[in-house]
Amino acid sequence: MTRADAFIVLGATGHIGSVVARTLLRDGHQIVAVVHDEAKAAGLKSLGAEIAIVDLGDTQALRATLRRGRRAFLLNPPAPVTTDTNAGETRTATSIAEAVGGAGLEKVVVESTYGAQPGDAIGDLSVLWNFERAVGAAAVPAAINRGAYYYTNLDMLPDEARQGSITTMFPAQLKIPMVAPADLGLAAARRLASPLDDVGIRYVEGPEAYSFGEVAAAFAEILGHAVTVRTIERSEWEASFMKAGFSERAAHAYARMTEVSLAGFDMPENPIRGTINLRDYISTLVKEKWAG
Repeated sequence: MTRADAFIVLGATGHIGSVVARTLLRDGHQIVAVVHDEAKAAGLKSLGAEIAIVDLGDTQALRATLRRGRRAFLLNPPAPVTTDTNAGETRTATSIAEAVGGAGLEKVVVESTYGAQPGDAIGDLSVLWNFERAVGAAAVPAAINRGAYYYTNLDMLPDEARQGSITTMFPAQLKIPMVAPADLGLAAARRLASPLDDVGIRYVEGPEAYSFGEVAAAFAEILGHAVTVRTIERSEWEASFMKAGFSERAAHAYARMTEVSLAGFDMPENPIRGTINLRDYISTLVKEKWAG
């Protein structure tokens, strides 16, 4: 593999990165899959990917890996919720951005989020806002994909739904942009392989916006019984996160992120639209949960 041929993919075994990697491989590109657990990369290796085990906090090692390719997909991984997530994610974002500087890349695709904005301890919204700008400071052409609310945030709901209700911090009838990580991965792969002038911010969401009332209705249809929605009061948010295993600082950051999001979701006029709808995602989720 020569540098002129290779694409570097961070988080290549995750929900989004794995789709980026497999799409590029399917389309005939050579890739270097950056992972932290080689065992999880066996499938990619069997498809022809080169595997690089790199600590994203090791800026020099990551820069050396980025020099093995000409373009890179950049994803800042979530920190464990048992830790200070803002601090941890800021450290890895800073390291990735610094590694891009001096790596000689011709283009990068940055995975970001709807609602990215400056702020104090507002989770991904501020961490990824700063990430976008730090990568931009490296003076490499950057395509930034801001993803809507991930369907994977619903992955913890099947057990609740089976008991007849789901809980959320969002008003039951509030429609918000949502998206499947697979659609985010496909969009990122396409922009990574697109011409150099395909840069700047694009928004990526699913076929339509959905409410948690519609989430409950999808579960109800698939499970065959009524499912109601209970909206958690703002005063209970942090305690709810902590009950789920979040550290105090992580709970505060996630609660603040939710609060800021509710103040106004991005509703772009011309987003990149994925094809996976809510019902199909939940149907697959339920089948995988209770397969066999």
